[in-house]
Amino acid sequence: MTALLRYQGALLLRSQRWLAPLITYAAFVAAGIRPGDPALDSLGFAAAGLVPTTAWLVRISVTGEPDAARDCTAAAAGPVRVHAAALLTGLAGALLAGAAAAAVALLIGDRAGAGAGPAALAGALAVAACALTGAAVGALCSRPLVRRRGYAVLAGTLGSLLAWLLAFSPARGAVSALVTAARSGTAPLPLAPLAGALLLAAAAGAAASLTAARRS
Repeated sequence: MTALLRYQGALLLRSQRWLAPLITYAAFVAAGIRPGDPALDSLGFAAAGLVPTTAWLVRISVTGEPDAARDCTAAAAGPVRVHAAALLTGLAGALLAGAAAAAVALLIGDRAGAGAGPAALAGALAVAACALTGAAVGALCSRPLVRRRGYAVLAGTLGSLLAWLLAFSPARGAVSALVTAARSGTAPLPLAPLAGALLLAAAAGAAASLTAARRS
């Protein structure tokens, strides 16, 4: 799996298709996070933006390899492992972007009441929950489950909106916990949303990978 992750990572970097989602995310963070804002509020904002960003990056990762090359890779390593590696590559890129945004939020935000350590840990868990939720959206709204590009983009957009709006969404739960905590000055750990996001991402990734194996 390590070799596959390196291969998928190299494909993603060389394609330069990652620039659009990461620049968009950077602009989103720059517009919404200001010096002196409550750090927990800023962390929640940075985490929320990861849902569509991760879905976008995952779609780029699973569609970046030419069909002929993908067939060869799948024949050598197995279609399930190849697709899982592509999903994990997109998720890893989003987590790196989220970590950078969270660091900025902590550096310039007001940490009064929460403390740097608890705020950082709560922010890290929220970032992970939102990235995992976005990865689930990307996995379900990309090939092999959704093959047409226009439908995939529409489904990813709607899925990201639902992840923000639905009451039981792990991403909404994690962000709401941080925003609520900013009012009270505490930093509770969003462990339940993180657990839900892990289960959701695992189920979506398994469904996409097994479908890729059946259609290969």
